[in-house]
Amino acid sequence: MILKAFKEKSNQKYINKLLSGRSTSVNNGKVKTIAVLLNAEEFENFETFKVFFKELGLNSPKHKILAYSVEDNQDRSKWDAYCGPKDFGWKGKINHIDLQTFIDEEYDVLISYYKKDVLHLNLITALSKANFKVGISMEDERMYDLIIDVEPKEIEIFKTEFKKYLNILNKI
Repeated sequence: MILKAFKEKSNQKYINKLLSGRSTSVNNGKVKTIAVLLNAEEFENFETFKVFFKELGLNSPKHKILAYSVEDNQDRSKWDAYCGPKDFGWKGKINHIDLQTFIDEEYDVLISYYKKDVLHLNLITALSKANFKVGISMEDERMYDLIIDVEPKEIEIFKTEFKKYLNILNKI
């Protein structure tokens, strides 16, 4: 139990280090690829996002949806990729190849669609090489370029606002 607390502290310290050196410059290119990071305990209808991408006219096969779940008994076959607490080591080390691939991919947009302050989800968001990061949580504003403050169940409001801001920023 004590080791778990030290491990969490080391990962939080690593997140703070990443965020203190984060560049907030965003390129002006159009959005072609989007990644979504979900907390399966808050929202698990990833099909909604796939339909939404098509509505936006984004048909890239590189779109990716990653679900995070604390529970090992979740039906993981419905997600593109998934991860859990076991996939993280000390000082931000990633122990899962699919998760590392997700983090290293340079997506145009990363949507961090979770409200709860979960250390592992924050670590993925901070490590991500996505150009433009969008979140729905106000817990740590340093992680995002755009925050749309809605509850996870309010997906229709999120979609409307997200599309509006992409139009304003001339991203679609």
